[in-house]
Amino acid sequence: MEASERTLEKAFPCGDVYVGNFKGLLPHGKGKYTWSDGTAYGGDWEEGKMTGKGRISWPSGATYEGDFSGNYLHGFGTFTGSDGSLYRGGWRMNCQHGIGRKQYQNFDVYDGCWKEGIREGSGRYAWSNGNMYIGSWKNGKMNGRGAMKWFNGDLFDGFWFNGLRHGTGCYRFVDGSYYFGTWTKGLKDGAGTFYPAGNKYLARRKSSADKNGDKKKRLLAHSSSVTSERSVRPNVKRSLSDKMSNTLLRGSSQTSRRTASLDEDSVLDDISVDAMSFDSSSILSRHSDDEQSELPGDTAVAYEREYMQGVLIKERIRNMTGRSLKNKQRYKFHAKEVKSKSCVDIFKGHRSYYLMLNLQLGIRYTVGKITPVPAREVRSSDFGERARIRMYFPRKGSQFTPPHYSIDFYWKDYCPMVFRNLREMFKLNAADYMMSICGDDGLRELSSPGKSGSIFYLSGDDRFVIKTLKRSELKVFLRMLPRYYEHVKLHENTLITKFFGLHRIVLKHGKKVRFVVMGNMFCTELRIHRRYDLKGSSLGRFTKKDKIDEGTTLKDLDLIYEFHMDKLLREALFKQLSLDCKFLESQQIIDYSLLLGLHFRAPEHLTSLLEPPDSLHKPESAQAPLDGMTSRGELSIPPRGLLLVTHEPSSVNIEPGPHIRGSTLRAMSVGDQEVDLLLPGTARLRVQLGVNMPAQANRKLLLDKTDSAEVELFEVYDVVLYLGIIDILQEYNMRKKLEHTYKSLQFDPMSISVIEPKLYSKRFLSFLEKVFPIAP
Repeated sequence: MEASERTLEKAFPCGDVYVGNFKGLLPHGKGKYTWSDGTAYGGDWEEGKMTGKGRISWPSGATYEGDFSGNYLHGFGTFTGSDGSLYRGGWRMNCQHGIGRKQYQNFDVYDGCWKEGIREGSGRYAWSNGNMYIGSWKNGKMNGRGAMKWFNGDLFDGFWFNGLRHGTGCYRFVDGSYYFGTWTKGLKDGAGTFYPAGNKYLARRKSSADKNGDKKKRLLAHSSSVTSERSVRPNVKRSLSDKMSNTLLRGSSQTSRRTASLDEDSVLDDISVDAMSFDSSSILSRHSDDEQSELPGDTAVAYEREYMQGVLIKERIRNMTGRSLKNKQRYKFHAKEVKSKSCVDIFKGHRSYYLMLNLQLGIRYTVGKITPVPAREVRSSDFGERARIRMYFPRKGSQFTPPHYSIDFYWKDYCPMVFRNLREMFKLNAADYMMSICGDDGLRELSSPGKSGSIFYLSGDDRFVIKTLKRSELKVFLRMLPRYYEHVKLHENTLITKFFGLHRIVLKHGKKVRFVVMGNMFCTELRIHRRYDLKGSSLGRFTKKDKIDEGTTLKDLDLIYEFHMDKLLREALFKQLSLDCKFLESQQIIDYSLLLGLHFRAPEHLTSLLEPPDSLHKPESAQAPLDGMTSRGELSIPPRGLLLVTHEPSSVNIEPGPHIRGSTLRAMSVGDQEVDLLLPGTARLRVQLGVNMPAQANRKLLLDKTDSAEVELFEVYDVVLYLGIIDILQEYNMRKKLEHTYKSLQFDPMSISVIEPKLYSKRFLSFLEKVFPIAP
């Protein structure tokens, strides 16, 4: 022992006692400190602070044994709570952090990742009643991809949000039947397919998947809503302990939403690996998925269904043997057609993947380069030929660029200061923007919704869409950009597409790909059930029924509704539409569209059809209902699908974003005051132009009665609208496209000379006035 260290016993006037080694006047080395309230620590000290190995106990009966640093529980240790809970794992600054295992007072057990005292990352939660979940967690709740298995054998594999099924997934019932579909906040919502037990198609898929079972071991599991728990806090007092946190566990209910696709075959492959046996005598609770009449002898029958907040509104029987050669040929033809047009052909092997990596590298570099530049007003020189950032990205890296796993490419960023200011107009933080596009979640490639052959990417958080451009479109955009910038700056409620970046990638052999980054107007808190691209034309503006699914963007002749809105909301909408059309006229732009998204609310008279809880709700009886009911006869869908209420800033999110940055709209129905949209049992949302706009959808046309499988249950819906003007890069003087464009508008090609952008916008607005008539 150093001469400066000595073993002493010291009593303090407050009643605390320390026995151990000192260095000067401070505890140092081994020692035991007992507070006057009975709290006691024995272990290592370093210059007056608990640092090293030790054990602390509190009067409540809670104890901790493990690593300490600077008076904090920090490192690896075991905490035993006064309630009987036990945690063993990593700690940081008095919070569970890292990998750890916790057994709760009720004998539930969680094994997995922790972040600052809450479950976050990958982990497994096993309930004492036999339910189990394995998958992703965020803020203490199931969030992301995960599998849950109930004690009765039912299993769900798919996506979760805030403890509820949210996104695509597959539900397997204990009797061997499956439902592939989508959920929104725990309710079936949108299109899906139900396969009864014994379906021949599933049997073939499962047999194929079983061959790969040994290669794809997956754990299965757990329950739908996990309440964030509180834990006893190590309450060490006095100067040696006043920095210790007030809680060891913190619950939170806020998570970021992410929706991703889930392929039926891939999920089936995953589920088929499960080796747990089922009890064939198990009987599921009765619900609409199982209340089928006797199935025909052909067990290849499946049921295509569509739900609206848990209400089954459509059902069509599909014979799996009907996957005819005709359909296969159609899909093959479609694939060849896209391939012949798509710029993805410039890559070989992992073509689109390399394109995505190049895009992320370039955006990360240029946004990082422009961010430190002091903020200033945009100048005319910021739009010119010299307003470019150019860089070469060799695979091995260079003095200015990092090494990467893609292919060598040249990068060009157009008008960086202009797009930086546009992003700042919408309060888009540079770091958040880069993380959204270039973060670990990466980009997801989407199939092209049109005939352009463009490649579309969606950012990991769904906030941004990235689209490839043709050279002609790039030229139109650069010419229009100065006026576009002024228009967006002047009209904060503009419905025209929001642009946030313009880039070009050039490969060493000369191939060029141009990109534009846009705001995704369908990144919403509500599910979009229908999408329409409206031009005000009839020629060729329809979609074949066999090509329609939930993600299909429909056209003018597919629209069978007209929408009645509050008078002030409608006035605000058409005022802005007129301003936007005048701007597009001034830029000689034609052939643009109104992109319309609809979220339907289930009306009161359909709630009697709401399916009773199936077996998956039994273990969750103490939690929030998942599929629309807490018990038979108790409905969670309210009598009215939506309500307009006086705006309360404290009750809704008022932060600007990539959709819109304007003020809250006013409605006549609440006395010309600013309004929020209240969706009972779902959300309260701020009403803005083009975002969260309530309306009543009245059905205009009857469906074809010859299709006996299609059944419409009602003609009037409460809907929430999302609107934006898209495809604004088609210029009037692009002569090669004129004839096709005007034919689609039913104009005589011989009279092209009299057709101008002003006439296009007049026809466009006239059509929209019929779609959104003045309410009677």
